[in-house]
Amino acid sequence: MKSLFLSFLFLVIIILIGILADIVGTAVAAAEESPFHAKAAKRVRGAREGVYLIRNADRVANICNDVIGDIAGTVSGALGIALVLQILLYWKGINQALLNMMVTALIAAFTVGGKAAGKRIAISRANEVIFLVGKLLAAFEQLTGIRVIRKKYRRAGK
Repeated sequence: MKSLFLSFLFLVIIILIGILADIVGTAVAAAEESPFHAKAAKRVRGAREGVYLIRNADRVANICNDVIGDIAGTVSGALGIALVLQILLYWKGINQALLNMMVTALIAAFTVGGKAAGKRIAISRANEVIFLVGKLLAAFEQLTGIRVIRKKYRRAGK
């Protein structure tokens, strides 16, 4: 039963990663650069990262929407199969074909519905989403020391 719960938990996490990546990819295409310049001039953490994301919107959207989205879709499908097999081990009387269709339909419904709701958020609050991602990137850089942004996007002296 514990492995069934973990499989379901991992499935939900993978679906959420796909939805969040889609939100970022859509928001970066809809965000405006000028508010980030004003914040960067005031040295607000995450603003330079936001400028970088918006200036590279085509690449960011491609990675988030296509690469991460496709990987999340493939992995969620594989986890769905594993979940079906685990359910069949616990409840032997269940129709395998029907269970497989139900799990596949649920995964598709949550993924498509989540991405549809996420696109509404991404378009209506694009700058807020990108600023949040910029803050997360700045925090990641500060914690790990790994530079996410190329030097030409940094202010002088850093």
